[in-house]
Amino acid sequence: MMPEARTKIAAAVLLLLAGPALAEDKPAPAAPPPDTAQFTVHTTPIEDSKAVFATVETIRRTMARARIGGTVGALNVTEGDRVTAGQQIALVGDPKLVLQLEANDQRMRSQQAQRDQAQSDLERAQQLFRAGSIAKSTLEQAQTALQVAERAVAALKAERAVTGQQMAEGAVLAPASGRVLQVPVSVGSVIMPGETVAVIATEHYILRASLPERHARFIKAGDTVTVGENEDEEPLGLQGKALFHQPARPGTVRKVYPEIDNGRVMADIEVSGLNDYFVGERVRVLVSTGKRPGFVVPVKYLYRRFGLCFVKLKDGGEVLVQPGRQVPDGIEILAGLRDGDVVVAP
Repeated sequence: MMPEARTKIAAAVLLLLAGPALAEDKPAPAAPPPDTAQFTVHTTPIEDSKAVFATVETIRRTMARARIGGTVGALNVTEGDRVTAGQQIALVGDPKLVLQLEANDQRMRSQQAQRDQAQSDLERAQQLFRAGSIAKSTLEQAQTALQVAERAVAALKAERAVTGQQMAEGAVLAPASGRVLQVPVSVGSVIMPGETVAVIATEHYILRASLPERHARFIKAGDTVTVGENEDEEPLGLQGKALFHQPARPGTVRKVYPEIDNGRVMADIEVSGLNDYFVGERVRVLVSTGKRPGFVVPVKYLYRRFGLCFVKLKDGGEVLVQPGRQVPDGIEILAGLRDGDVVVAP
């Protein structure tokens, strides 16, 4: 055998022996990424919900009341205005307080004149006492007369301050910040102390829902609800080719009242951005009423043609489906699919 042939045979044997070792050192191929272009339909629990109407309410209504009786001389707000705490919204005047203040000033002038006279009598009595012309009791009487006159002047000053405070209380101030709902008085109206001048809704609004009695056991404080669209918005359904209208905003159940009145349960729902609504406006709310099994398919696997909704199966066929309402993971399918069907994106 030729030397060149022997060399080739030896090299071939070495290559065969090294092959398994090289195969062992080669890293294993990475697992293929999950196929996101297809979706397997399985039965899943769906949280059922019921649409109820809730009313926009304010947590607290405060009354701006008159502190004195009199005539409304100025009115600075009307329905719908926003006010801040301490803002003057009306002015109530009583002519009797002005006359009372003038009478008090006249009495004070008279009493100050008596005090000045008592001061002069005391100074004269002190001079006569030092000269030994009068007894000490006469001096003490003059001192007492001056003290009485000074106390009378102080009492009249306090009485005048009370009258001035009454006149200042004619200004009706807003007890809290918010929006004016009602103004049941007008300029020139005669009101009594404690009468309401304006009704103010505080800035914090909530939704107050009335639920049927049979749904009371499914709702509790802390649950998340969906606040639906207003009447002028598009209804929930297919938009364009494969787009569904999203819920307006989420809400949280703040309180469930522990009383059933006429077969209804009241619940307060906290929702952000309610200040743009009118107090008393009705809003649709979806509340949970339990869970049931069903099929849910992501939106991207649905498409619309000739006004109907279809899905495409993995084997290439098309299936007409009946879409239901939107859920967090997609769209509920009411009819057309079976458990185990594999659908692909159109």
